[in-house]
Amino acid sequence: MSSKEAAQRVGRDICVSDPEYIKFVKNIDRPGNAIAAGTYAGTGAFDELTKDAKAGAYAAAGVGYSHAEWSVFEAEAKGPNASAGAGLSLGSGAQAMARAEVASASASAGPLEAKVGLGVDTGVSVGPRGLEAKVLGTGVTIGPTTSISLLGNELSFKLW
Repeated sequence: MSSKEAAQRVGRDICVSDPEYIKFVKNIDRPGNAIAAGTYAGTGAFDELTKDAKAGAYAAAGVGYSHAEWSVFEAEAKGPNASAGAGLSLGSGAQAMARAEVASASASAGPLEAKVGLGVDTGVSVGPRGLEAKVLGTGVTIGPTTSISLLGNELSFKLW
């Protein structure tokens, strides 16, 4: 995986995401895939309003990134990184977030996701998935996606 691809994946993740029921349907028969990158840095903007009703802009940089996926299961690990972005989509609403992490690891199985690490996410999002507010890595998400975060560690459950 190239540095540019890693920066795109991290950057887009901070901007927008699909609702959980769409992810589940899209990914139920997803084949296995694993990617890794050493250092990465990049900025970008995307306008997919006609295709997926998404638009956003981001900047991301970090050292060490790996991601594995199969069906509705995912795992990800990141070394020191920083990213910021803002996005708009019909599925996830409006979001503006900045993130800096010393390191993190996350895993998800369908609607359940857990993340451990040391990070200071700061920002807000509002939309069909609920309301999210975080300051220095600590915050909550209330709505169809319910989560609690403490200094970059997070446990979330996505109802739909």
